[in-house]
Amino acid sequence: MKDSPVDSAPANDIAEPNEAATKAAVFCAAERLFALHGFQNVSVRDITADAGVNLASVNYHFGSKDALLFEIFRRRTAELNRERARMLHEATDRHQGKPPVRDILEALFAPPLRWASPENDRRISVQFIIRSRSEGTEEMREALTRDVSHLARFADALIAACPNLPRESVYWRLHFCLGMVHNNRFAEFDRLHVLSDGATREGDIEALLKRMLDFAEAGFLA
Repeated sequence: MKDSPVDSAPANDIAEPNEAATKAAVFCAAERLFALHGFQNVSVRDITADAGVNLASVNYHFGSKDALLFEIFRRRTAELNRERARMLHEATDRHQGKPPVRDILEALFAPPLRWASPENDRRISVQFIIRSRSEGTEEMREALTRDVSHLARFADALIAACPNLPRESVYWRLHFCLGMVHNNRFAEFDRLHVLSDGATREGDIEALLKRMLDFAEAGFLA
């Protein structure tokens, strides 16, 4: 009897795509479950059941639950910061190497804000990153504290754009801007809506970005 295409294929040609698919399924299931339910409330069994894979898949592909957490964190923060760096580079090119404060801040604010939109599939990634700040492993907390290379380029650009501001003031104002990013979540808009008696309902991402830029730019130019 003639071999079928599957029967005649080399073992590695079958195993490698299947392993890659399993690893991707575990990664995506874990990211979503951790983002929605919290790091401590999701077990390895929950992840593998959701992904539809063998219970041993987490340890086989990532080493441990904590290692899986860190891999999701590392990959998503790298993607977000590459997008920020690209926008900053484009702003620098547009302004002959001297982007204004507003353009610098837009490169900082826009990627996470757009990712967080309820219509954007990347919103789960933002929710995961937000949880990392309060629930992350020791390795994740260390990275959040020590890995500031992606912020250094923004600090340098802001220092150049604000020559009359002391460097210390630039760093503090950048810190306050990061607070806006970390705490400006769609989940908190309901509270603001109640506080303002309905005056602050905001579903337009670009309008929200403009509000943030107006406020932050004024803080740097004051």
